[in-house]
Amino acid sequence: MSSNPLRLASVEFRDGQQSLLATRMRTADMLPILETMDRVGYDCMEMWGGATFDACIRFLGEDPWERVRQFKKRVVKTPLRMLLRGQNLLGYRQYADDVVERFVLASAKAGIDIFLIFDGLNDPRNCKAAIEAVLRAGKRPDANILYTLSPVHSIESYVALAQEYERMGVHAVHLEDMAGMVSPRAVHEAVRALKDAVSVPVHFHSHCTGGMADISYWEAARAGADVVDVDVASLALGTSHPPAESIVASMKRTPRDTGIDMDLLAKINAHFLEVRSRYKEYESSFTGVDIGVLRHQIPGGMLSNLESQLKQMGMLDRIAEVFEEVAVVRRDFGYPPLGTPFSQIVGVQATLNVMHGERYKSFPRESRDYLAGRYGKAPGAIDPEVRRKAIGGEEAITCRPADLIEPEYETMKEEVGDLARTEEDVLTYALFPAIARDYLKKKYAAA
Repeated sequence: MSSNPLRLASVEFRDGQQSLLATRMRTADMLPILETMDRVGYDCMEMWGGATFDACIRFLGEDPWERVRQFKKRVVKTPLRMLLRGQNLLGYRQYADDVVERFVLASAKAGIDIFLIFDGLNDPRNCKAAIEAVLRAGKRPDANILYTLSPVHSIESYVALAQEYERMGVHAVHLEDMAGMVSPRAVHEAVRALKDAVSVPVHFHSHCTGGMADISYWEAARAGADVVDVDVASLALGTSHPPAESIVASMKRTPRDTGIDMDLLAKINAHFLEVRSRYKEYESSFTGVDIGVLRHQIPGGMLSNLESQLKQMGMLDRIAEVFEEVAVVRRDFGYPPLGTPFSQIVGVQATLNVMHGERYKSFPRESRDYLAGRYGKAPGAIDPEVRRKAIGGEEAITCRPADLIEPEYETMKEEVGDLARTEEDVLTYALFPAIARDYLKKKYAAA
């Protein structure tokens, strides 16, 4: 075991609440504990990106940009991190390079220090524009590799991807087991291989869904991982992440001792325990261990959302069928990792297959775009018959998808018109045009 302290990244405000509370936590419930958290000595605080932006404007009626500024006022020592979906930014399609550039610069100006950039297919071409924009903004780009199990994924493929990202200029490489399915031994081997292959720090992230994450963090630390992602206990476990307290206690008096004050963690935990009680209606029922994740590979954040969606459709009793169908669709779609947006694409397609009682009777637009190559290169071979049913005789594209998208910021600015008073408003509209108009009307009506 290496002799440098293991560092912890706080992810309560982003992935913790996304995994357990459908991303409904309000900014007002976050702000009171920030000064205390800033004293812990976290490597960083991930508090933006993922589904947080969407949830702010769709459900909470909050300004997501203002959330960052409020954090920045209170968090003066700990870097703020966001999760960015490469060319997809925070939305569910690819955006033009000019929108990517402007979004990154606006986020940096608002207060984001670290941009954790990933592509749902692990296609580095889809991260290039974002990485370059972060570097131009003088901020830190990190690359996130989605760690998944399939016949076409291997440690060698992850190492090659990490080296490609390092050549692009990232400051760290993250390995993310978003579904909590990878065995501790596999984690050790993968982290060790990455540490040997790249000169930048290596981070590891997992969920507790499959019951192996705590042991996997121990093995990641043993293999030399520099940072792991955690929540305090009241927002940990289930489909979330290992508790900070457990990791701190486990590393005590070892060469990876974190040096973190458990009394501080206790204060933070008490705050989130009280806050969590206010969001019971959004609680996921997946509170134990689901070893079925080894088959369906559905990530923590998607489990609670899929459960909620099936409940609304009156199909909750068929959730086991949907899980089984997810594995089939993923195979037919060329084994995409089930990170956003592909967890949603595969999940919706699987739900439709079960609902219709027939496979591929209908395809949502996102499935058609994926099968046409508009999201990037699939890791494996796509079933040719499924592709034919979806796009007919259309030729799938093989270039970087964003090369086919004309600059669109000015068009978006013109479309939203006087509803947008700032560049942030235009970018909000660019990402979520279907809901941004109502959001912006209400935002300024209340001002």
